[in-house]
Amino acid sequence: MKRFLDIIASFILIVLLSPVFIAVAIILKCSEGGSVLFKQKRVGRNNELFTIYKFRTLQENIGDMATEDIDVEHQVLRIGKILRVTSIDELPQLFNILNGTMSFVGPRPLIPAEKEIRELRLQYGVYNVRPGMTGLAQINGRDNIQYKEKALLDKEYVENQSLAYDFKIIFKTISKVLKRDDIKDGK
Repeated sequence: MKRFLDIIASFILIVLLSPVFIAVAIILKCSEGGSVLFKQKRVGRNNELFTIYKFRTLQENIGDMATEDIDVEHQVLRIGKILRVTSIDELPQLFNILNGTMSFVGPRPLIPAEKEIRELRLQYGVYNVRPGMTGLAQINGRDNIQYKEKALLDKEYVENQSLAYDFKIIFKTISKVLKRDDIKDGK
């Protein structure tokens, strides 16, 4: 049932938000040049790598780095700061949801270099579910919690997942984004 809802909701949102996709793409292309989309390998279900899509918010050729390692002053584009704070940069992940590599709710996908939290997630069985656009860790601290706490929240989600729980997390995520809670430096 969850996968069916992911497919239907992501398709509808892609159609409804297509003007936003077009506007952001035009603004990025005209103001920054280069590619509009940021593509990066992330760790997904069954601990397998997949390509995540986001609107580009960083200078080109930055490489793979964790959010906390980003130099906001020098690496984040001017428009990128706005896209990050509003979470608009995440919208292309609707295509990841549509193609089945992600879900709306689940543990956020890591870059492969985040070895310590990846090991904890393996121990906790977190990779038994699809990663999500949002998750329990995002509504309980996002950028303000340590990797061990994030891994425990991911484990808690996996052990208690249900459609009702997912809807609760989605509504809390919307509230957090609108209030700009738990965001550091436009990351």
